[in-house]
Amino acid sequence: MRISRRWIAVLAAAVAMVAGWPSGLAAAEELPTYSYLSGLAAQLTGPNQAPPGANDWSCRPSDAHSNPVVLLHGLSNDTITWNTLSPVLAAAGYCVFSTTYGTGPLGPIGAVAPVADSARQIADFVDRVLAATGARQIDLVGHSMGGAIPFYYLNHLGGVPTIDDYIALAAPLHGSTLSGTDALFSSVLDAFGLREEVAERCGPCQMSPGSPFLDVLNPDPAIAPDIDFTTIVTRYDQIATPYTTGLLDGPNVRNIVLQDLCATDYTEHYELTADPVAVREVLNALDPAAARPADCAVVLPYVGPVGR
Repeated sequence: MRISRRWIAVLAAAVAMVAGWPSGLAAAEELPTYSYLSGLAAQLTGPNQAPPGANDWSCRPSDAHSNPVVLLHGLSNDTITWNTLSPVLAAAGYCVFSTTYGTGPLGPIGAVAPVADSARQIADFVDRVLAATGARQIDLVGHSMGGAIPFYYLNHLGGVPTIDDYIALAAPLHGSTLSGTDALFSSVLDAFGLREEVAERCGPCQMSPGSPFLDVLNPDPAIAPDIDFTTIVTRYDQIATPYTTGLLDGPNVRNIVLQDLCATDYTEHYELTADPVAVREVLNALDPAAARPADCAVVLPYVGPVGR
């Protein structure tokens, strides 16, 4: 796939920003930083640590926020993905929990295991959160694969009663073309007769458009009419493509396209979890009574808002 000069300029700016950031505790004290790069910096300075505000196992939900919030990353880990949203939620009074699940040959990068394996790990983690907090239900916020895999939990592992709000950011709910590269990858696997073998071992590979596994996953909100589903997507997504793969249909669904709220928001797949408009909409979905419009800004891919 050809990389445009615009993306090269953005990536160059990203590298410059990371190089100029403080390390260790000094960087953590400046959180939250509404930039995907802050998560990368956190992984470099404190690899594989829970994001700020997460995993206080002594936390007890308040009357105002009675459900603990479980954050699920995509093809990444919780250190990188939730470096912005986790402290925002904790500061708003939520008990926040995150875990890196589904690891494999990519080291600290999770969500690579078969979806069923990842879903079982997620189910175990949710049980642990409920037991520790005494809560009856959780609210779930998932990015990318972390927004899709829980449907396996709902359909096949008895997860429906445990979830109140289900918020999916850029989730490949109906499969992803990966900006056209999925077809090329699949043709290479077919040429060597490896497609089925790879799909059995690779969670993201199970999410190819037209994959029989999508029927098993069954991303249908009708299976859980008491769950409130919110989807948040960006038209500039380069991973969960087309971006409409992240949308659902049903009376218990609210679909949000970021650019419908803020035309100058150019966030792509990875910046989405740190995007200020998306973060505001997550807060609104978790507490509709306190919802307020998001403040629009110029938001650049990876880098985040300009002038914030």
